[in-house]
Amino acid sequence: MPDSLSPIDYLVVGHITRDLLPAGQSAVGGTAAYAALTAVALGRRTGILTSTGPEWPPPGLLPTVSQFSVPAPATTTFENRYHDGQRCQYLHAVAATLTPDMLPAAWTGTPLIHLGPVAGECDPAWGEQWAGRAFLGLTPQGWMRQVDGGGRVRQTAWAAAARLLPLASAVVLSLEDVGGDWALAEAFARQTALLVVTQGRDGSTLFTRGQARHFPAPAVAEVDPTGAGDIFATAFFIALAGGTVPEQAIALATCLASRSVTRPGLAGVPTAADLAACIRQLESVTL
Repeated sequence: MPDSLSPIDYLVVGHITRDLLPAGQSAVGGTAAYAALTAVALGRRTGILTSTGPEWPPPGLLPTVSQFSVPAPATTTFENRYHDGQRCQYLHAVAATLTPDMLPAAWTGTPLIHLGPVAGECDPAWGEQWAGRAFLGLTPQGWMRQVDGGGRVRQTAWAAAARLLPLASAVVLSLEDVGGDWALAEAFARQTALLVVTQGRDGSTLFTRGQARHFPAPAVAEVDPTGAGDIFATAFFIALAGGTVPEQAIALATCLASRSVTRPGLAGVPTAADLAACIRQLESVTL
């Protein structure tokens, strides 16, 4: 594992999760894992500020990523159950809330910060601390989740939206995150500089100062969509931070995310071949 106290280029803040699978096994999940591995694939020195229990993640699963983990009694643990063909998600445990004072000193000059909560674990104070100091990318899915008495995950209002949206350099969320509510997505878009709503196989919509433009996605043989939104967001943020215009950044992100869904789980993280193929398609993209 790289030295977690070395300077990095890309910081993702969020929980590395334990995802319970139907056959009884566990898999590494969470925006932090997918985003960090994608950033490494795109040539960035990458770190994760996270919190897990003592048993997670298994040693060697994220060997190319620096990790600074705040100890917690348990790891954030999700389970997907299916009823009549519909997915229901359950949350069994949550690790520690992540606050700016937890950041290692060597990482305080990181030029790109990605807040990627999955269970509300990122304190909104990150926004005030980093706005104007770094490129601040938000994937707010985990701020729009609540858990009922039975542990089932349901949609809820994003309490800190009005506080964080004006501070963000860019925001990526899915149509599912807002419960299919385009009016809510448009309201968010009016409060921030750049916002993308991903729509799975239907592509994505870019809002620039509230003005919308749709971008289609290529037709592919989908195997597993897990992590595709995180891969999209990471590629989008890195391209934007490097000076690529939003339209080209979306084209790159769409290409990489579309290729990712043809492979299962963490195998969907971009490969060198994926990156080369996407750049060939987008000759003017600069990373």
